[in-house]
Amino acid sequence: MPLPPPHHRRPAAVPGRPAARRGRDRRATVLHPAPGRPAVAGEPPRVAVAGGGIAGLAAATALAERGVRVTVLEREPRLGGRLAGWPVTLADGSAVTMGRGFHAFFRQYYNLRGLLRRVDGSLGMLSGLPDYPLVHSGGARDGFARVPRTPPWNALGFAALSPTFTLPGLLRMDPVAALPLLDVRVPEVFEQLDGISAADFLDRVRFPAGARHLAFQVFSRSFFADPGELSAAELALMFHIYFLGSGEGLLFDVANEPFPAALWEPLAKYLSGHGAETLTDTAVEAVSPTASGGYEVAAAGGAPQRYDAVVLALDTGGLRQVVAGSPRLGDAAWRARIARLRTAPPFLVTRLWLDRPVRPERPGFLGTSGYGPLDNVSVLERWEGEAARWARRTGGSVVELHAYAVPPGADRAAVQEELLAGLHRLWPETRPARVVDAVHEWRADCPLFAVGSFADRPPVRTPDPGVVLAGDCVRADLPVALMERAATTGFLAANALLERWGVRGQTLWTVPNAGRSAPLRALAALGGREGGRERRRARRHA
Repeated sequence: MPLPPPHHRRPAAVPGRPAARRGRDRRATVLHPAPGRPAVAGEPPRVAVAGGGIAGLAAATALAERGVRVTVLEREPRLGGRLAGWPVTLADGSAVTMGRGFHAFFRQYYNLRGLLRRVDGSLGMLSGLPDYPLVHSGGARDGFARVPRTPPWNALGFAALSPTFTLPGLLRMDPVAALPLLDVRVPEVFEQLDGISAADFLDRVRFPAGARHLAFQVFSRSFFADPGELSAAELALMFHIYFLGSGEGLLFDVANEPFPAALWEPLAKYLSGHGAETLTDTAVEAVSPTASGGYEVAAAGGAPQRYDAVVLALDTGGLRQVVAGSPRLGDAAWRARIARLRTAPPFLVTRLWLDRPVRPERPGFLGTSGYGPLDNVSVLERWEGEAARWARRTGGSVVELHAYAVPPGADRAAVQEELLAGLHRLWPETRPARVVDAVHEWRADCPLFAVGSFADRPPVRTPDPGVVLAGDCVRADLPVALMERAATTGFLAANALLERWGVRGQTLWTVPNAGRSAPLRALAALGGREGGRERRRARRHA
């Protein structure tokens, strides 16, 4: 098996040796894999990884590094999943890269960042943004540059600095209803709050309206769901990951070149150096257990191939489709759980190449509320090299607009016009700008973390010991979300297979799975007892 250059080699963790710290937070939790050999012995097993997004590439990396023969099968023409990019030729003849929208690489994303360190230990493909402003059409504005990073001072500092937290608003809040936020644990938070929506939970807390629009709804919509449908447990988990549970802060990094060049082409080369094969334009259609104990994987356009194990690292719709086409996979209960997985409403990414620049003080990324369907705005030349080169050459700007959780029956042309109108209201200097070109990217393939859905969410392990799941739609009883959930479940899927073969898997990190302060944990326990009594009274009344 060919090896990568020496600076790329990363041996498996040695038992007993401390794991390298991933961030600044000394209370971050390390999760050691099952003990075992550093690599497979004898004839290496063959594993098919269906899906070349973050989850699939994380699983493929952990397996290939330990000597497993890995084949990644990706249905799209390129790797990256929801972080893929593809070439576009603009009306002015420029060759550029289009993608599916802005993604923030938070410093709490220990396992995703660990994956990217395989190709650059210093994470030079990422650059930090100085702030993450939030603005409401009524004039309220928040930011995070001056907010402390250490809990609980970060949450207190944000409340003190934010104009949306007024004294009358704070006095109207119900502190008992808010107590679950002080000690978030997984899966316990889902037992506590998965039965109500994020919107209903904020109503119960009587959260100040201005802060609710900026501090919570902007984040809840990053799950591509309306707060009325999103589980309150997911909202509480976000509060824990970014505020009271972590000392990494709420500022984040961004990829300083388009995703293919910055992330996936280097990682594909790294995987190839470890003997992994990557097949794009190859959609997995079915997985069938064989009499000898392996699995036949049928992909479009080719004969079925035999593998010793399979990682299904697919989006929600793809997973449903493959399981539906694999009648002998799993058992009836598991297959029913997969069939019940839901997809979030459609979202729109509009990228505009303008013939003049936006004002120099405009931030690289801005969260918005009250501007119709417009949820956030990015100025790509502030942080992406390709966009900056286009802007310097033409004197223009590259601006990206997002609309999350668009009603499924909405008139798409009308939503696109509303998005542009929202930008004109927000930044008036864009009104007279000529649009050199525009690309509108509609998608509807993100998982929906609906009220009451957590218990039904499938975990990494399946009834077939040689088949594992990975992705952000997969249950992980750990404090992770979004891209970090995808990376973490990818590594967990690899670890589950490696454990079968007596090989030590990937060491993982998370933010602490509990509140950081003993007094706050005691208060949260009091709130839990009160909430339990309230739920029992409600059941008796019903």
